[in-house]
This record gives sequence, structure tokens and C-alpha cells, in this order.
Amino acid sequence: MGLRICLVAAVAENNVIGSGGGMPWRLPSDLKRFKELTMGKPILMGRKTYESIGKPLPGRTNIVLTNSDDFHAEGIRIVHSVVEALDVAEEAARKADTGEVMVIGGASLYERLMDRAERLYITHVAGTPAGDTYFPEIDPEVWSCLTREPMIRGVDDSTGTSFAIYDRIKTEQASEE
Repeated sequence: MGLRICLVAAVAENNVIGSGGGMPWRLPSDLKRFKELTMGKPILMGRKTYESIGKPLPGRTNIVLTNSDDFHAEGIRIVHSVVEALDVAEEAARKADTGEVMVIGGASLYERLMDRAERLYITHVAGTPAGDTYFPEIDPEVWSCLTREPMIRGVDDSTGTSFAIYDRIKTEQASEE
């Protein structure tokens, strides 16, 4: 059937997803949901995102896309192209008996894969924080919101959130025979 590419992100009202190599909010309840969503599935990230996390995320095949031939880290699969990344993800997904790869950032990887993604798992973060890293615009002509639910704000969360799932709108291709 093929691999479903899913983008996973926490996105502020102004599309900010990062600031200075980190996130401009603290959302432990969303990190718990992120873990549940991605556990057992291959996760694909850019090198800067990996370095901001600092270590492989357990229970998932960690695939890191980088242009650098000098980058090395234990416990991850290093790839140098989107094609190679998706090949590794498809193999890992097959072994894990899942049909999804979870793309977890950063901005350039989201930009590169937005047109190939079939699903978005988005935590909408209340507010418009300052930032230097942005998520691509979610075009309502392209994406259908399947569900959007307010999340119960955890005691340690710095702001409110809602969680949404978007699927790419399938367009009928007229075939002439």
C-alpha cells in the first residue's frame, strides 16, 4: 500500500515552531501525546532537530537527514537525501508493522515534505510567540481538518493547546480512455 508520510508539529497561531534552536513554550502534556503518537513508528528529522533533542528517542527508529558527511551519532540512521530517508523509513515501518513515518522537524524538512505528506498531526499552540522557525501554511484548499479538540491544559504547560488531525484532500483525476 505504501508509506503514509505524516508531519507532526506544535504550531503557534503565527506558525512559529521554534526559537533559538528550541521551542518557545513548555508543554509536558503535549510531549506525552507526541510520545504516544510516535511510539513504535519510524521518525524522520533533520540534524538540527536531532541535536536539539540530544539523543535518540527510544522505541522508535530515529532517521536523521543531514547534508554533512562529518555528522555521526549512536543509535540513529543517518541519511543524506529525502529519497534515502523515505526508503529507510519504509523498511523500518514494514518491520514495525506500521504504515506511517512521522516527520518531526525541522522547518526545512517540513517544507520539503509538505507536498508529499498525506496527514498532519498538529498541536495548535495558543499565542503568537517570537520565533525564528516556522511551519508551512496549512492551506484549507489542500488539507481537510478531520478533528480538532481542545487539550486539557496540564499544570506545567505554559499555554493552552488544541490537537488537530488533517488529511490531504484527494482530488479526482479525470482519466480519458
